[in-house]
Amino acid sequence: MNNNLVLEVKSLKKYFPIKTGFWKKTTGYVKAVDDINLKVYEGQTLGLVGESGCGKTTLGKCILKAIEPTSGSIVFNIGGNLVDVASMDEKELRPIRKNMQMIFQDPYSSLDPRMTILDIIGEPLIVNKIAKGTELVDRVKELMEIVGLDSRYLKRYPHAFSGGQRQRIGIARALATNPKFIVCDEAVSALDVSVRSQILNLLLDLQERFKISYLFISHDLSVIHHVSHWVAVMYVGKIVEMAKTEQLFKNPKHPYTEALLSAIPKPDPRSKIRRIILTGEVANPANPPEGCYFHPRCRFAQDICHKEAPAWREIEENHYVACHFAEQLTLQGVEM
Repeated sequence: MNNNLVLEVKSLKKYFPIKTGFWKKTTGYVKAVDDINLKVYEGQTLGLVGESGCGKTTLGKCILKAIEPTSGSIVFNIGGNLVDVASMDEKELRPIRKNMQMIFQDPYSSLDPRMTILDIIGEPLIVNKIAKGTELVDRVKELMEIVGLDSRYLKRYPHAFSGGQRQRIGIARALATNPKFIVCDEAVSALDVSVRSQILNLLLDLQERFKISYLFISHDLSVIHHVSHWVAVMYVGKIVEMAKTEQLFKNPKHPYTEALLSAIPKPDPRSKIRRIILTGEVANPANPPEGCYFHPRCRFAQDICHKEAPAWREIEENHYVACHFAEQLTLQGVEM
């Protein structure tokens, strides 16, 4: 693993069993995460995009070991030591957990309404035996000021704060243990548009200050373009394309990526970007089609796409794709 590589995921799978009948016999599997490979570098953001239900949040939770992956490896670089958290039990994982945190989508349901802000932000410090007593209070005050909150309010409860302020509390909680890697699961999608830019800029400032790496999950490609160094595109449990942000936006190599990019709202009404409307339904992860999962909706599909799954490969420097015809297709990108 590269020295500045914080995380490398190899062949990661998460299958949920489908149980039917009185005896709850397993009759199939929902392939929520299906053979994922990706990398995250120090101080950089990997943006993860895809339609609802494609497995983005499940992937984020698997990487943090919040849910147990079915197979594969999740290798973290922690102080130069490579550890595969996928193979660890809970006892082995406990000292590692402080290095990886999560910022949740909903700033309302992710904070316990019965706990004060001091309790919420201080809990990771107590659990990980980092601070207690006056040292704990001082650290919580410091974290509140880092995320732009008045430290006088540490005895207040979450209901006293706005949505943007609650998300700042969630960010402070994630920062408490000085993590090297944070999963941001739709971290701004529940916020007003006027507040989103403030939270995004805060996350970018924190990244520059503390060299944090993010996996940033979002539906909004404009947000992804603003915060990400790399972008991975997910479809029905699989990563179909991954590249550096500008490279992927200007020169997509997978038809699904092209369709997503064409849906970005354009501020100029005279823009000549042609909107691509995908026909058909998203494939069922419990019963995906043979061959390429995207072929029922792809206007370029050929016989081989119906029979054979495309290999994940690097077709240009730092540009990975899973498409049989990626080299032959000329697809429409966007200028941001």
